[in-house]
Amino acid sequence: MEYGVVYLVLAAAFGLFMAWGIGANDVANAMAPSVGSKVLTIRQAVVVAAIFEFAGAVLAGGEVTATIRSGIVETGALEDSPELLVFGMLAALASAGTWLLIASKRGWPVSTTHSIIGALVGFAIAAVGWSAVQWGVVGTVVASWVVSPVLAGIASFVLFRSVQYLVLDNPDPLRAARLWVPIYIGLTAFVIASVTMVKGLSHLGLELTEAESYGYALAFAAGMWLVGKGLVARISIDPSADRDFHFASVERVFGVLMVVVACAMAFAHGSNDVANAIGPVAAVVSVVTSGGDVGAQAELPLWILLLGGGGIVAGLFMLGHHVIATVGSNITQLTPSRGFACGLATAGTVVFASGFGLPISTTQTLVGAVLGIGLARGIAALNLRVVGGVFMSWLVTLPAGGILAIFFFYLLLLAFGG
Repeated sequence: MEYGVVYLVLAAAFGLFMAWGIGANDVANAMAPSVGSKVLTIRQAVVVAAIFEFAGAVLAGGEVTATIRSGIVETGALEDSPELLVFGMLAALASAGTWLLIASKRGWPVSTTHSIIGALVGFAIAAVGWSAVQWGVVGTVVASWVVSPVLAGIASFVLFRSVQYLVLDNPDPLRAARLWVPIYIGLTAFVIASVTMVKGLSHLGLELTEAESYGYALAFAAGMWLVGKGLVARISIDPSADRDFHFASVERVFGVLMVVVACAMAFAHGSNDVANAIGPVAAVVSVVTSGGDVGAQAELPLWILLLGGGGIVAGLFMLGHHVIATVGSNITQLTPSRGFACGLATAGTVVFASGFGLPISTTQTLVGAVLGIGLARGIAALNLRVVGGVFMSWLVTLPAGGILAIFFFYLLLLAFGG
């Protein structure tokens, strides 16, 4: 390829930009409940997220999503002109990254998955035509817009109701919290460990059967239950705080659970959503290194994973606080017990959907979970104006990504004399 090295440099730069956008916008999924429930400050949340997002991206982010690589665009139509596929993947990264920058500056929690899919659709239409888009896959993605928030809303509603029934309405809520919070920690550990082991560890050469994955997840959950018991036992109780707010000590116990939920969600998010940035990079690298073979399998060198993890951390430090504020406190008021229900409902919905192969958005899943908590407290607990703004930003993400991709695609064609 005439401009092979240039294409690789651009892929790395645009992939870093896209990963930066994911850090600036999507990482709020993991951290917002902890910040909203005041267990962590925004600064502490950014540090925790940086560590666990990077670990998740590098250790378990190797399974590049087939949908991003070849599920949206009919790559067979581009076999005679591999440069068009390279331009398209570069344009998709640039447009999705640009849209995430705009959304993050305004505090909109948009979906990085939908940003990149919208961009790929736009490029396919511009390069080949409407027939180059696999509309069945796109239809499934659009259906997931409705499915994921509804499932998460139901799950968070049920989880918070269980907290109310088992702990908050108990005659001795503090004793009940000490009993149930370690069990909830074990449940959270099981959900996150199972999704990580089933979905993400093949890149490290750990090919586990489903039974082994769930067995290890159960063992990890039992270990975290014991750790939770130890942490909860060490919490000192302040009787004066309970006079001001009856459940102050109970919420302190739930604070331990909230930190566990935040760390686990950040790791799982880093391992799964990093594919939105590095999938197109891997596609460009495979086309260039294979001398223009569009059908070549995307090898995944470690530097691409490091690029994705590093970009996510950089975006989180620079702009992540805007979206964390929107999801964490502006939609409905969160306490540690409510924040836990949000976090586990989101993670659980992602695990459930993954089992059925549904390409859902973690952003929409979390917002649905937050809405479920608001509904459990009554409709008056929701800030409907903020909710309306969030829904509008969801609706425009797919077309915005597509339109920007068409612009960048023609810009690259012009620049390289296509």
